Amino acid sequence: MSADYSTLKKGGFMRQKQKDNFSLRLRVVGGNLTAVQLAKIAEVAEKYGDGHVHLTSRQSVEIPFIKLGQIDEVKAALGEGGVEPGVCGPRVRTVTACQGSAICPSGCIDTYALAKELDERYFARELPHKFKFGITGCQNNCLKAEENDLGIKGGIKVKWIEKDCIGCGVCLKACRSEALSRQDGKIILDNTLCNFCGRCVKSCPTDAWEQTPGYIVSFGGIFGNHISKGEPIIPFIEDHSKLLAVCDAALEFFRQNARPNERFKFTIDRIGKEAFEKFILDAYNKA
Repeated sequence: MSADYSTLKKGGFMRQKQKDNFSLRLRVVGGNLTAVQLAKIAEVAEKYGDGHVHLTSRQSVEIPFIKLGQIDEVKAALGEGGVEPGVCGPRVRTVTACQGSAICPSGCIDTYALAKELDERYFARELPHKFKFGITGCQNNCLKAEENDLGIKGGIKVKWIEKDCIGCGVCLKACRSEALSRQDGKIILDNTLCNFCGRCVKSCPTDAWEQTPGYIVSFGGIFGNHISKGEPIIPFIEDHSKLLAVCDAALEFFRQNARPNERFKFTIDRIGKEAFEKFILDAYNKA
């Protein structure tokens, strides 16, 4: 049986060193799989693989030792359990995420809901090179957002509500960035030091903080043969539509300017950070 290896790789089937064997990467959004999906994956691994799966560094599952002649059977079997192949190559990869505010006490945003939204919006979009999104719920940064081409970190913008404060000082102890102080019985917030972690809000026993959840977006992260930390352009994005606008803009800048097989970070460096920042700010201000 002849094989179009490029098309197979595009659909998540990666060649192994063993002839006519493939490791199938699955589409796992935000690190979440249902029990039904897990059962189907196990069944397929037993029947068509060698009985084991591999958990990737980007929250996906791979089923190794899929035979070339059984690829169509494998896709049909997985589909019965609501499992889809992932993608490889020069396109938007599956969006990764921590558990976020739906489960984690530290979470500032619903990371999984956002991961599903971005996955539906961008998954498998063709680009000059691979493009990775990563979403983390708070400043604990469990997902290491800055490692991604586009990283999103949840945050909370806060404002002290004097009438609800009992002066216990718990927020002062909770703040790790030394953004809070007390002067004449009032809590003073230094916005230049606040990192939007939300620890003051979460620690307050009387809800004496007005809170606005939002996003800290970083661009151009890469952790492979080259290592570079993604950097933010806008300190804090409150509006969800503006978040989507800057995500759209980042992908469009990459599509317009990247050379084939050039990662996003190197496109930004080659075209110029000032030009890229202007492109993002224009999209942000127009949204």
